[in-house]
Amino acid sequence: MITDILFYSFMQRAIIAGLILGILLASLGVIATLRKMSFFGEGVAHASLAGIAVAMLADVAPLPIAIIWSVLVALIIYWLERSTKLHSDTVIGILFTASMAFGVILMSQTAGYQPELISFLFGSILAIRSIDLYIIGGLALIIMLWFVPSIKQLTYLSLSEESATVSGIKTKTQTLLFYIALSIATVLGVKILGIILVSALLILPAATGRLLSKSFKSYFTVSIIISEITILLGLFLSYIKDLPSGASIVLVGTAFFLLASLLGKAKT
Repeated sequence: MITDILFYSFMQRAIIAGLILGILLASLGVIATLRKMSFFGEGVAHASLAGIAVAMLADVAPLPIAIIWSVLVALIIYWLERSTKLHSDTVIGILFTASMAFGVILMSQTAGYQPELISFLFGSILAIRSIDLYIIGGLALIIMLWFVPSIKQLTYLSLSEESATVSGIKTKTQTLLFYIALSIATVLGVKILGIILVSALLILPAATGRLLSKSFKSYFTVSIIISEITILLGLFLSYIKDLPSGASIVLVGTAFFLLASLLGKAKT
């Protein structure tokens, strides 16, 4: 029976991690979509390759080092955006390609096959360990404790930074915190989808939710529900058909987006 797979400890950890990250990435993805920051998640994910390579050379756990590296990249992006005349996508493009190049050079110094690297490139949600689950759960909780009370401010900031500043919102602080939160969430998502695919889970549920929502209030709820269903269906599909879990989750999410697009077109 299909329910039998729920008794496996690795599947239990995968489901818990997926549900936690589904809520986290979908919530941040709504604001990222409003702020037209889709490229940010992809850039940070690719930039984290250097942090993973550093960890492998130092023979330490890759996830914490990748998180630290991604936060550093986010801080540099924030600083360059405000100290130069360059657009955000230009800054992100420069940093993520430079960081990836640095990571490739470091990896060339690592002899032999590196299964840990492959898991970060393509995702390994079924191989999540208990310690990974604690890290994901702890950081997700910290981010959401800041994010939930800040939703109104972040939304206002996304719509008009000038109006938000006039209304008394600390726009620089909130923007910086959002960059840090988004970078951490993206790297946590790398653990289940991989560097190549993680930005899809940040954007697809939010994009689908926007097509299906009738009000902004329901936007977050619908996006989170879509994200959770996408992860669960993708996990079960990958297990039953013996397919890569990350790719299965993304394709399920894409199918939901296309279906939402068709339903929206049919109503017009």
